Amino acid sequence: MARPAVFFGHGSPMNALGGPFADAWAQVGRDLGKPRGVVMVSAHWETQGLGVTAMAQPQTIHDFGGFPPELHAMQYPAPGSPDLARRVSDLTGAVMTDQWGLDHGTWSVLAHVWPDADVPVVQLSLDRRLDARGHYDLAKRLNALRDEDVVIAGSGDFVHNLRTWKRAGGDAYPWAVTFNEAVKSALTRGDDDALIDWVHLAEEAQLSVPTDEHYLPLLYVAAQRRPGDDVSFFNDVIEGGSISMTGVRIG
Repeated sequence: MARPAVFFGHGSPMNALGGPFADAWAQVGRDLGKPRGVVMVSAHWETQGLGVTAMAQPQTIHDFGGFPPELHAMQYPAPGSPDLARRVSDLTGAVMTDQWGLDHGTWSVLAHVWPDADVPVVQLSLDRRLDARGHYDLAKRLNALRDEDVVIAGSGDFVHNLRTWKRAGGDAYPWAVTFNEAVKSALTRGDDDALIDWVHLAEEAQLSVPTDEHYLPLLYVAAQRRPGDDVSFFNDVIEGGSISMTGVRIG
């Protein structure tokens, strides 16, 4: 039976410390059970060329500043998997590397999905040489892993505009709601071309996606869809006006 693919809207690193979003991630983990491994594409590892983490024990990377000591002290000691990294490399041409680890786009979420840190994790980088179509086509090469007890995952945000984010909270901007709903609609109807051409997905799309690193991981999950796969959403909330926490499960 093919493993589902999952996109996590990860939002602030503070979500690693718990709360309703983390509770929903934990439920995703309970629903998934324990796969043989996970291949994660995070918004926070961008490279020139494609890389995949290949170390047996990846480090927990605290790639942020200005947060409480308890967040900086968090560790997620999940093992890596050189064998899975080699398989990803064979499928995609990614260069196997030990020059990264698990960044907060990965561990802040997986610390709740698999809190025992007992599922091997490899990260696949965002190759900045590719356009959106290139990322989607690359992601298609990973599809066989779903039949090998591997979860393909992405971590980012449909809507990610820190410049307009309201620290004190408040209602979502209308443009953020419109874009978030347009993404969900395209996912539900399986319109991957619309997701790839996200600039034309809704009016003012570029307010929702001023830079695309938080959006692109979604394409890696959308590309895993097969005929008959269900699509469902979780954490369907926009925080601070302009950060979408919406998650997607396919399959």
